[in-house]
Amino acid sequence: MTGIRERSYQWRDPLASASVAPTVDGLSYMQAMMRGELPHPPILDTLDFELESVDVGSAVFRLRPAEFHYNPIGSVHGGVYATLLDSAAGCAVQTTLPAGAWYTSMGLNAKFLRRITVDTGEVRCEGRIVHRGGRTALARAELTDGAGKLLAEATSSCLIMRAAEER
Repeated sequence: MTGIRERSYQWRDPLASASVAPTVDGLSYMQAMMRGELPHPPILDTLDFELESVDVGSAVFRLRPAEFHYNPIGSVHGGVYATLLDSAAGCAVQTTLPAGAWYTSMGLNAKFLRRITVDTGEVRCEGRIVHRGGRTALARAELTDGAGKLLAEATSSCLIMRAAEER
């Protein structure tokens, strides 16, 4: 075979962050991750994307497309789009949660609008809360290129849970 490329990467123990999550509010948790005080989730290393910013009700990730993101037809795989969209929407929800609460995605409705390749350059995915109730949240995420052109969008519904519910 010709043209073989190789990639290796490392990640930190994800349970180190997971054990802290129930003890602090969601925004503080995400900010500690951004400052490097807590390890970020291994999926960021696997797909080589970064958490750019967080605020109450919003989270932004960025990615520089690479060949290892490609599908068999030479463009970024839809699963990479979906992971970025799900991450931005879910982390936007996380930023609104009190200590002792967490979320899980119930559904992701994604629309892929434009092709992404290495030539696209860095892309940015911003998630924002649309609605947050006591048990569920709805967030929207948009994936854009450097010129602000919309590449994909998604709506995510999340279930909010609390420690007392696990008993």
